[in-house]
Amino acid sequence: YTSSAGTVFSVPVAFVCAIMSLLEFAPSLDDLPYEEDVSRNPYALKSWLRYLDYKQDAPSKMRSMLFERALRELPGSYKLWNSYLVERVTMMKGKTITDPGYEAVNRLFERALVFMNKMPRIWLHYTSFLSRDQRVLTRARRTYDRALRSLPITQHPRVWEAYIAWVKEEQGLPTVSAVRIWRRYLKLDPTVVEDYIDYLIKIDYFDEAAAVLARSLNDEFFQSSKGRSKHELWLQLCELISQHPKHIKSIKVDPIIRGGISKYTDQVGKLWTSLAEYYIQLAQFENARNVFEEAINTVITVRDFSHIWDAYTQFEDTFLSLRIENLEKMQQGGGDEDVDPEAIEEEALELDLITARYEHLVERQPLLMNSVLLRQNPHNVHEWLKRVKLYEAALNPVMVVETYTEAVTKVNPAKAKGKPHTMWCSFARYYEQHGRLDEARAIFLKGTEVPYRNIDDLASVWCEYAEMEIRHMNLEGALEILRRATISPKRNVAIPETEPVQKRVHKSTKLWTFYADLEESLGTLETTRAVYDKMIDLKIVTPQIILNYASYLEENRHFEEAFKAYEKGVTLFPFPHSLDVWVVYLAKFVQRFGGGKIERARDLFEQVLKHAPPAQGKVFFVMYAGLEEEYGLARHAMAVYDRACSAKDIPPEDRYALYLLYIEKATEFFGVTHTREIYERAIESMPDKYSRELCLRFATLERQLGEIDRARGIYIHCSQMSDPRAYASFWDTWASFERRHGNEDTYREMLRIKRSVQALYGTQLNAIISNADLIGTAKPTNDAMESLEASAVSHLPEGVNMQDLRTAVAPGSERSVLTGASSSASGHGIVKPPSTDYDMERASASWENQEEINISSSADADDAQAGDNVQIEEVAVPAAVYGAAASSKGKGKEKEIDTEGT
Repeated sequence: YTSSAGTVFSVPVAFVCAIMSLLEFAPSLDDLPYEEDVSRNPYALKSWLRYLDYKQDAPSKMRSMLFERALRELPGSYKLWNSYLVERVTMMKGKTITDPGYEAVNRLFERALVFMNKMPRIWLHYTSFLSRDQRVLTRARRTYDRALRSLPITQHPRVWEAYIAWVKEEQGLPTVSAVRIWRRYLKLDPTVVEDYIDYLIKIDYFDEAAAVLARSLNDEFFQSSKGRSKHELWLQLCELISQHPKHIKSIKVDPIIRGGISKYTDQVGKLWTSLAEYYIQLAQFENARNVFEEAINTVITVRDFSHIWDAYTQFEDTFLSLRIENLEKMQQGGGDEDVDPEAIEEEALELDLITARYEHLVERQPLLMNSVLLRQNPHNVHEWLKRVKLYEAALNPVMVVETYTEAVTKVNPAKAKGKPHTMWCSFARYYEQHGRLDEARAIFLKGTEVPYRNIDDLASVWCEYAEMEIRHMNLEGALEILRRATISPKRNVAIPETEPVQKRVHKSTKLWTFYADLEESLGTLETTRAVYDKMIDLKIVTPQIILNYASYLEENRHFEEAFKAYEKGVTLFPFPHSLDVWVVYLAKFVQRFGGGKIERARDLFEQVLKHAPPAQGKVFFVMYAGLEEEYGLARHAMAVYDRACSAKDIPPEDRYALYLLYIEKATEFFGVTHTREIYERAIESMPDKYSRELCLRFATLERQLGEIDRARGIYIHCSQMSDPRAYASFWDTWASFERRHGNEDTYREMLRIKRSVQALYGTQLNAIISNADLIGTAKPTNDAMESLEASAVSHLPEGVNMQDLRTAVAPGSERSVLTGASSSASGHGIVKPPSTDYDMERASASWENQEEINISSSADADDAQAGDNVQIEEVAVPAAVYGAAASSKGKGKEKEIDTEGT
C-alpha cells in the first residue's frame, strides 16, 4: 500500500478481508433513519424490532449481526433471544448432522440460557433441537435435567410432558435410563402410573410392570386416570404374570392371584386359569394340575366351572399329545445314537398313567358338575338325589350311603328347593332294596321327626313307611303305623300354622285317605266307618271321599247309612263342590226307592233346586221331571218343565234345550196341539237367536198339520227378526214354503215383507252411523264421548262394528257386514218398524233391493211382471186348505195344492 507521500506499507490479507466484509454490511443510506433511532435509543426494544422487521429480507449474516448488536444492548430481552434462536434453528433445517453450524447454535442456546434460564420455552426449544434435530441423546437428557434443576417446580409439568414424550418415542434411549426417568416422573405425578406400566410392558420389563401394578392395586386410594376399575387392573396383572412367568421375580404370584380370587368372585374362573397358566409356562405341570383340581372343587358357578374345565381338559389333551409324540420319537431312535430301552419303557408307563388320569377326569365330570351345583345351593334336593344316582351307576354303595347321610344332614327343610321328604324315603328304600328292613324302619322314624314346611311332606313319609310294610306283607304293622300317624288331640281345636307339622299332620287328607283305603281292605266295617266318621268330624273330607264312603256302605247293604253320608256331604260342601254329591245322591235315592218314597224324593229335589245356582239347575230339573214321569203324574212332570223354562236365571242355551225337551214331552203325553202354547211362550221369552230356530220348528209343525195360514203367520212374525242379508236361509225356507203351498199373491206379499224388513234394517244402519258421525264431529268431553259411543255400539247387531257399518253404507259398496240382528218385535231394535204403508214405502225407498219386483197399479202389469220374474209352481190345492186366500182371489179358477210331503 503506497501513501500520498510515497511511503510504501505492508498490510495482512486477512485484515484486508475483514475490512472488506465490514464494509459489505455497512449501513446504507436507507438504513440511516433506523441507525439514528437505535443510536438515540439503544435500550428501546421497539426500535430494534422495527429495524429487524425492516431488514427481514437481508442476508442472514447481516440479520445475525443486527441481533448481536441488539442483544449487546438488551441481553435480558426474551423476545430478541427467542426470535434470534428460532431464526438460527430454522437456518439449520436440511443441513447434515456434521455441519459446524449445529454447534454454533448450541453455543448460542447456552449464551441465551445465561440470561434466560427461568424461561421454560427456551429450555424446551433447546431440548427439542438437541433430541429431534441432532439426536444427541445424552446431551439432550442432561439438558432436560438441567432445565428441571433451573426452573421452579410450577414449571416442571411443561418440561416433563416433553421429556416423557421424547422417552416414549426415542428407540435408541437405553431402557435403564428411560426407567429411571419414569421413576423420577412418578414422584411428581403418580397418576401416570398406568402409562408407566404400558411403557414397561412395551420394553419387556415385565417384572417391573407387575410390581408397579401390584403396588397400585394394594393402594386403597389409587384412582385410575384412564377410568379403569381395579377389577380390570387385576385381570391385567393376572394376564401379565401368567403369560410371562419367567420374567417375574420380585413378586409372589400365587398369593396375589389367590387374593384376587377371594376378592373378585365374578371372575373366579379366569383367575384360576391364569394361575394354572403361570405354572404351565414354568413347566411345573404337577402344580398346574393341583391348581386345576383345587379350582374345580371350589368354584360355585357353572360358568366358572365350564371355563376351568375347558382349560383343564385342553391342558391334559395337549400334554398327552406331546408325550405320545415324544414316545414315538424315542421308539424311532435319535439318528445314529442308541436309545435306552428302559427309558422307552419308563416313558410308556408314564404315558399310560397320564392317559388313565385323563380318562378318570372325564369320567368325574358329572360328579364335579353336581358338586358345583350343591356348593351353589346345598339345599337342592334334586341335585342330592341326582348325585346318589351317579354313585349307584358307578356301583359304589359306600358313597351312596355317605351321600344320603350328608344330604339329610345338610338340607334344611325350611330352605329346601324341592321336596325334602323324598330324600328320606329314597334313603329308606335303598336299604329296603338290600333287605335291611330294620335300618329302613329307623330311617323312616327319623324322617317323621324332621320339621318339614308342609304337612304333605310328613304325610308322604308316613305313607311310604306304611307302603313298605305292605310290600313285605306286614299288614298289621302298616295299620299300626297309620294309627300312630293319625292320632288327633281329644279336643278338635284349631292349631296355628306356626306349630310344627307333627302337631298338625292328623289333618292331612292324604294320610286319612290312605288309612281309609287300608281299613276298607284289611279292617272291619266298624273300623272303616269309624275312620270315615273321624274324617268328617275333622272336616278334612272332599266330595270324592263322601262318594267313596257312601259307595262302601252301599256295597255292605247299609243304604240308610249311605244316604246319611250323602246328607253330611251336601251339608258340608256348598255349590258347585256339592254338585256331584247331589247328582249321585238323587240318582241313588230314586234307584233305591223308586216311587215308594216319592214325597221324600220331591223334598230332596226342592231342596237342591233352592240352593243350586241357575247355571247348574238344568240337570236337576231334568232329573226331577224324570222322576215325575216314571213314578208320578204327567201333569206334575209338565209343571216341572214349565217351571224350568220359566226360570229367568238359567242360561239361554240351557233354557232352549229345556224348551225342546218340554215340547217333546208335551207331544208324547198330550199330542202336538198342546205344544202350540209352549212354542208361543218360548218364542216370546227367548232371545232372537233361539226364537228364530223355534219359529222355524213351529212353522214346520203347522205345515205338517196342514195349517198353512198359521205357518205363514209364524213366518211373518219371524221375518221381523231376520235381516235378509244376514239370515238368507230363513228367507229361502219361506220362499220354498210359498212356492209349495202359496200362490202369486202370497209370494208377492213375502217379497214385499222382505223389502220392508231390509229397508228397516237399512234405516237402523243409517241411524247408527249418523249418531256415530255426530259423536265424532261434536268433540264432547271424555265422559260424554264414552257415553255416546256406548249407546251407539250397544244397539249394533251381533258381530257388527262401526267401521263395518260405514263400509256397508258407502256409495257403491256391496259388502254385507251384518251377521245378526236384534228383533224389533222383541224390543231390542233402535228404530221401531214402520207402522203405516206410507212409512213402509218410504223406508223401502231408502234401500235398493236387488230382488225388488216392480209392481204397477194395473192388474195386467202385475201379472206380466210376475210372469217375467217369478217362477211359480202351480199345483192343485183343495179349497178348504187354501182358506182365506181363495176368497181374496175373486173370480178365477180354483187352484188345488198338492199336500204330498206335508
